[in-house]
Amino acid sequence: MRLLIVDDEPGLRKSLSLLLAEEGYDVRAEGDPQEALAQALDDQFDLILCDVRMPGLTGIDFLRQYRERGGEALLIMMSAHGGENAAIEAMKEGAYDYLSKPFRADEVLLTLRKAEERERLRSRVASLEAELARRTESDVVADSPAMRNILDLVARVAPHTSTVLVTGESGVGKEVIARALHRMSPRREKPFFAVNCGAIPEQLLESELFGHVRGAFTGATADKTGLFEEADGSSLLLDEIGELPLPLQVKLLRALQEGEIRRVGDTKAKKVNVRIIAATARDLDEDVEEGRFREDLFFRLNVIRVAIPPLRDRPEDIDRLIGELTERLTAKTGRGVTLTNGARQLLLSYPWPGNVRELENVLERAAVVSADGVVGPEQIDGLRGTRAGQLTQQSTQSLEEAVSEAERTALEDALAAAGGNRKQAASILGVSVRTLFYKLKEHGL
Repeated sequence: MRLLIVDDEPGLRKSLSLLLAEEGYDVRAEGDPQEALAQALDDQFDLILCDVRMPGLTGIDFLRQYRERGGEALLIMMSAHGGENAAIEAMKEGAYDYLSKPFRADEVLLTLRKAEERERLRSRVASLEAELARRTESDVVADSPAMRNILDLVARVAPHTSTVLVTGESGVGKEVIARALHRMSPRREKPFFAVNCGAIPEQLLESELFGHVRGAFTGATADKTGLFEEADGSSLLLDEIGELPLPLQVKLLRALQEGEIRRVGDTKAKKVNVRIIAATARDLDEDVEEGRFREDLFFRLNVIRVAIPPLRDRPEDIDRLIGELTERLTAKTGRGVTLTNGARQLLLSYPWPGNVRELENVLERAAVVSADGVVGPEQIDGLRGTRAGQLTQQSTQSLEEAVSEAERTALEDALAAAGGNRKQAASILGVSVRTLFYKLKEHGL
């Protein structure tokens, strides 16, 4: 282990250097604290023994400047009689421990051994966290720069308790990102909880979130624990948060502001420590403007926003997704599933308005109908506005031209079905209104 001694007393520097060198430490000693600071920042030390009182730069100032400039070694302060208060102050600033002068050799060695053990544990934890991050990344397809940036953001946010809002079109993988955030967080040892706010009737949703007491309403024959209590100390995904009724928005806001919940029918509040992750395919900014979503709740949820781009905007991810989904289907069906080059090119050329979920469903359908597990273009059906047979038989058109024509047909059909209402047409196609406008402009409609 590399160790730096910083002390203005030559005799102490020499005696400590001899002692610690005999114990196997790689020792360097410096009497000038400014020079020692420069050495500590330029070189890599594991431990630093630093005197509290030195001319020109005190031990506390040394510690502060070293930390502010990125120094990571453990610091052990040394203080003469009467300097213990300063040493304790240094520990408050981040020093690991302190030694009172004069000290015995065994005291020094014991303190250093404890510091070494802590460093080994810290290194082990860092290694495990890095391994966890690598495993988490393997669950999220992120070949595109956009998804790599999202994973980097998730990794930076995960250790904190800030509320996260995950946005993106239906099927892009919002829950996958939410689960990755939980697995990277200190709460990963506890189960991850999720609820779809749009899938539960309003009269039951409050009880699902906050619980109820016996007799709170007809049918409440026993106390019930809500998700907020179950997720205490863990993470809770509120999926489709834009569907949350306004009355419940008020109660959720209070839970976020006060860190406490009250069961339906109860008179007592209970403190909870829950990391909230909200997700939505809706445009909450627009919903706030139109009064469908509370602005104060939006601000509480939108502390950190993770916006997942649609699959068509990250084509680099499609090929790898095809490979990973095919492997899962092989395991699920118990037989090998492979794609012909024609089938792969067809999938790569399609715009995937339903995103990853649509890709997964199309592949599963193709694998099931394939007689021998080999999926060709003729097995790929269900792509919106087109049929695989049409695409493969149009020898006078390129694949790109055929897909473009099919996309235009789908847009025209959706507009006709919606009576020209673009918002309804976007809903039929499963895309955002903004994406619909972009596609209409692209096709001159």
